[in-house]
Amino acid sequence: MSSSNHTNLHPSIFLLLGIPGMESVHTWLSVPFCFVYLSALLGNFSILFIIKTDSNLHEPMYFFLCMLSVADLIICTSAMPKILSIFWFHDREIYFEACLVQVFLIHSHCSMASGFILAMAFDRYVAICNPLQHSTVLTHRVIRNLGLAIVCRGILLFSPQPLMLRWLPYCRTNIIPHTYCEFMALIKLACAETRVCRIYSLTAAFLTGGLDFILIICSYAVILYTVFHLPSKAARLKTLGTCGSHVCVILVAYAPAFFSFLTHRFGHNVAPHIHILVANIYLLVPPMVNPVIYGIRTKRIRERVLQILTSHKI
Repeated sequence: MSSSNHTNLHPSIFLLLGIPGMESVHTWLSVPFCFVYLSALLGNFSILFIIKTDSNLHEPMYFFLCMLSVADLIICTSAMPKILSIFWFHDREIYFEACLVQVFLIHSHCSMASGFILAMAFDRYVAICNPLQHSTVLTHRVIRNLGLAIVCRGILLFSPQPLMLRWLPYCRTNIIPHTYCEFMALIKLACAETRVCRIYSLTAAFLTGGLDFILIICSYAVILYTVFHLPSKAARLKTLGTCGSHVCVILVAYAPAFFSFLTHRFGHNVAPHIHILVANIYLLVPPMVNPVIYGIRTKRIRERVLQILTSHKI
């Protein structure tokens, strides 16, 4: 199929370029990409196994962490195999239907991951600001319903995106200058009015990541107010320590996400390869880092890991 088809309005195959301008180092880039992916798989499956097998960890915070791990696994697995095939085998072709599935999986599960981080912030808020009501507020039923609501929000808000992309004509080119199929990257290839699609994308992004981030900031403002009104310094430090892991996860998740989102829409002077690298960091690094953060900073998970390692050595 020609890489530039001016007659076919609905090409069956698109071409992913990888990282334009860095084709000569694609093979070298595959090494850290592969390492990050394997680390994400190992870390998140370990988190799921540890929490499932240790009944002492069957608490709201760890249930939400399991949900986040599942979302992270789907996000990185939706993109990484194709990225590695581009880097290793120069296999740039992707069927249009597969491209639409990738768009939906990535965007919907990024929304879910954001929602689970918000749920974890809510758990910290209740545990610190209303500790006596924690077990009555966050019951198993409430946890299950919160998880289902977050999943349904991601599905309902981002299901229209593949439909919008499918209806658009693509008479300019079938080349996507990216490592994976992304909604705005495909929108830029359309030769039709896309204002409604862009507005919908902005609205969906705000109703997920944007709104979640605002609510997280509000919850931590109340948490900090409560913490700094505790009577002793030791109590303040201990309480802040319980939030440390979650704050690190928030920074890792939202910093590259907002940079990628803003540069895609407003950063016209940002070099394309920089934007694409950040977009890949946004998808691949949080799934790798989240288990490490919780494994190192959460005492109960750390102790369980050491227990498993010690028992295997014996």
